[in-house]
Amino acid sequence: MLHTHIVIKLLVIALLVISPASHSEVISKADNGFVINIEVQVPVDTETAYLQFLKVSQWWHPDHTWFGKSENLTIDAKVGGCFCEIEGDKQALHMLVTYVEPNKEVRMTGGLGPLQMLGVHGGMAWKFTHIDADKTKISFQYQVTGYVEGGLDKLADIVNKVQALQINRLQEKLSL
Repeated sequence: MLHTHIVIKLLVIALLVISPASHSEVISKADNGFVINIEVQVPVDTETAYLQFLKVSQWWHPDHTWFGKSENLTIDAKVGGCFCEIEGDKQALHMLVTYVEPNKEVRMTGGLGPLQMLGVHGGMAWKFTHIDADKTKISFQYQVTGYVEGGLDKLADIVNKVQALQINRLQEKLSL
């Protein structure tokens, strides 16, 4: 069993090698949870942004996978579907899809990365908002609640940085 202190050390190491998104923010944090909000604009219509989001294997950083390869990641955009990582017999369910409104919003529940093994529950929302014909706002919110020895507030900034990295990569992919 992985101890909380080891998880925190691993997350701190991850923090040292990444950079934040322009509009990422820890909205609130406490011993029992935190809320992260990240927003970016991309120079494409909402359908293009949404479809690229679903191709998670093309933009998720491989350092933040269980098996080291982004190409093993998928998002099955239907209720009960999963944000999964599968490499042969090795498999991880990162998040469970709970709501889908194509080209507008996907919601998921679960704990990403080391949060998966802790006594927490996370709710995640990805929203795609039309700005104009060639511009979309992608809004990301992740709310995590539960118990972690030492408090979840200590993990909020680290999780924010890791998620900002992912969203920046999605933004870069859509800006090519």
